[in-house]
Amino acid sequence: MTAPLSGATAIAGIGATEFSKASGRSELQLGCEAVLAAITDAGLQPSDVDGLVTFTAESSSEIHIARNLGIGDLSYFGRVGYGGGAACGTVAHAAAAITAGLADVVVCWRSFNERSGERYGLGQADRALDTNADRAAYSWMTPFGLSTPAQWVAMFARRYMHEYGATSEDFGRVSVVARKHAATNPKAHFHGRPITLEEHQASRWIAEPLHLLDCCQETDGGQALVLVSAERAKDLPHAPAYVAAAAQGSGDDQHMMTSYYRSSISGIPEMGLVGDQLWAQSGLRPDDVQAAVIYDHFTPFVLPQLEELGFCGRGEAAGFIADGNLELGGRLPTNTHGGQLGEAYLHGMNGIAEAVRLVRGTSVNQPGEVGNVVVTAGTGVPTSGVVLSAEV
Repeated sequence: MTAPLSGATAIAGIGATEFSKASGRSELQLGCEAVLAAITDAGLQPSDVDGLVTFTAESSSEIHIARNLGIGDLSYFGRVGYGGGAACGTVAHAAAAITAGLADVVVCWRSFNERSGERYGLGQADRALDTNADRAAYSWMTPFGLSTPAQWVAMFARRYMHEYGATSEDFGRVSVVARKHAATNPKAHFHGRPITLEEHQASRWIAEPLHLLDCCQETDGGQALVLVSAERAKDLPHAPAYVAAAAQGSGDDQHMMTSYYRSSISGIPEMGLVGDQLWAQSGLRPDDVQAAVIYDHFTPFVLPQLEELGFCGRGEAAGFIADGNLELGGRLPTNTHGGQLGEAYLHGMNGIAEAVRLVRGTSVNQPGEVGNVVVTAGTGVPTSGVVLSAEV
């Protein structure tokens, strides 16, 4: 039984700035450029937009995006929390708003100078302390040297290795595939620069068992998406990428990147919750999906995501990847744009754009006809996911 949200809306436009390490302009300008590009791609005008959705982490406000682009009146605006976990959540909120009649044309966007400005990879180092509950929770970790995202994820990765026999090479294969896809993507930072597993293994340690090449990039840039009703999408220039399902999930005893107090830390239960909702809403199953965009801020978290979504059994992801299933000719071509490891780190929004291209049939690494693609958002935090489809 499908949900009312399923197939009611579609992504009709995508737009982005270039992806760089030094944009040389403000995050507001990056946001405006990406939003305008997405509106143009959808064959619409800024004045057609009446809704905006972004991240709580976004520095540019809705009113300034609207004012600078001439959008005019807004009847809906919203923000989604938890960093990269918000990516697909923005689509869920936009789709829900359109389905509920709160807006007709909603743009989701994310823009930041994550390399030249505030670098997320530094974690809590060299920052003023926030006075909130999350900061209090982190205070149980930071005195012991757990102060950066890589260090937080390393704890989960080590336990996963212990329970299932996974190795650093298994994580490295994720990076090798991402860089292989990025190498043929002109928009990717690592265009023309594939890596071998040997090069992955030789890269320096960041936080054992994570090598440098297990960690995603820090990127300056912006990415935006335009959502409209399924009916309206049919009259716009591009083939619609229908939102077959969109869901959010926060698991029991959830912390921000440090859910160490659970009885098990080798899985990602919040992604399992998201997956259950995606399959229930869409009426699809993993076997119905032809491609995936899996959030790859750190390679170890790709493995349990595949398991939570049902593409393989618990502890079987390493073998699933080693068998070539993430390759263009494999069972589940994954991160065909290069992912955040190879293309850019835009908190997952560029991955949603790649899913749209896969449905349109315009990816630079198109693996044949793609009827359904699943996309995930950031892990280790409350997260989200979507399924985009070529037909409803």
